[in-house]
Amino acid sequence: MRAFRNAVIVIVAVLLVGVALAVYRAGGGEGSASILGKKSLRIGVKSDQPRLGLRMWDGSFEGFDVDVATYVAGRLGVARGDLTFIGLTSNEREQALRDGTVDMVFATYSITPERKEKVTFGGPYYVAHQDILVRAGDRSIENVSDLRGKRLCQAAGSNSWRRVTEERKVAAELVRASNYSECVTALKEDRMDAVSTDDLILAGFAASNGSGTTMVKAPFTNEKYGVGLRKGDMAGCQAVNRYLTEMYQNGTAKTLLTEWFGSVDFAVGTSVPEFEGCT
Repeated sequence: MRAFRNAVIVIVAVLLVGVALAVYRAGGGEGSASILGKKSLRIGVKSDQPRLGLRMWDGSFEGFDVDVATYVAGRLGVARGDLTFIGLTSNEREQALRDGTVDMVFATYSITPERKEKVTFGGPYYVAHQDILVRAGDRSIENVSDLRGKRLCQAAGSNSWRRVTEERKVAAELVRASNYSECVTALKEDRMDAVSTDDLILAGFAASNGSGTTMVKAPFTNEKYGVGLRKGDMAGCQAVNRYLTEMYQNGTAKTLLTEWFGSVDFAVGTSVPEFEGCT
């Protein structure tokens, strides 16, 4: 009888722990699905994109996306020392949000209808435009139509190649790569002819010392960089949008864009982007 009572006590204790954990997660603790009220935040950024999200030799991250994330986190009440930046590739972003590896994503994360089915987006915090990167001196590609028959990078997890081959119906020869830094390396080594993605990304690569590449400067899409949040975090999304608006109105956005891209032969936009709305 005593053994039976002890077993019941153990079962009840396990159930109570499970209930307590569920309540904790629903109510704004460190396991909460919302970013609001957290004392620390894990933020997903790119690790291989110069001037946007780049991992440094000491393991720290720097770039425009990193600084925007730091600003928003600060307005949410989380200090710089309580932020953990985690490098993500394009095809890791949704899963990292779903499984709680990160709380937010600032990683040149273009808002698309397909992604909005899986992620709640704040912003956009910047509107980029898809362009083309080629080797310096290459005059054979002047616009998206010229990519027909050319070797074009297909970066894993990115939709940029679809804008060319599916939306514009340009029959480029796709060459797979794991990320855009690999694309640019292959471009410089003449293993592909062009890299096409957001101009802010391409500008960072083109401005790198000894890149040997140049932007065509023939934009053909709008790419709205969103702040990725776990699906359903409406309150967090609304707070993010307030702080992004503030960031543009008080001149912080212009300061950051000038700091990272002012020396690049590339015109950045400094007006407040039109927000998508939290869904």
